[in-house]
Amino acid sequence: MTRPGHLAGPSMLREREMPPDIELRPEEPHDHAAVERLYVAAFGPGRHSRTAALVRGSVPHDLATSFVAVRRGLVIGAIRQAPARIEDAPAFLLGPLAVAETAAKQGIGRALLNRSTAAGEVLGAHATVLIGDPAFYGPSGFARIDGGAIWLDAPVEPHRFLVRLPEGAAMPRGRLVVETWGA
Repeated sequence: MTRPGHLAGPSMLREREMPPDIELRPEEPHDHAAVERLYVAAFGPGRHSRTAALVRGSVPHDLATSFVAVRRGLVIGAIRQAPARIEDAPAFLLGPLAVAETAAKQGIGRALLNRSTAAGEVLGAHATVLIGDPAFYGPSGFARIDGGAIWLDAPVEPHRFLVRLPEGAAMPRGRLVVETWGA
């Protein structure tokens, strides 16, 4: 049985086979405008007033953990992560994740999510934190943060405040602050 917030390994959730014409690759600086258009379409103009966006502030996302899904040269999916700390533990604040409506239900979002969180763990993140839908993120190893182990200096619905830990990692405890590692 998998503990909440821990992965059971690569077979925990079988990714849906994506269409063969989809390429997942790291986000590059020239993708910025296309990714922003995708986010506007997915979240609307008020997306910058959401808690995660406010907590992220002006800290740039990490290109090593941010990915795009491309079909015929068009960005149809994207995920970003911002570097963060939970007290002294390096972490990431995940999001936003979006897939174009015309490409929904093809396994693209799950593939982007798994690729991004795995990249964060390789870089040494002790946790990946997000504010999102437990039904979508739960099967990829995210669980509710119980008992106030991690908190934000911003309002958040407790059932949507989720964490994923690398296999065998202990839950870090403290305030999540978005900042570049080493800052």
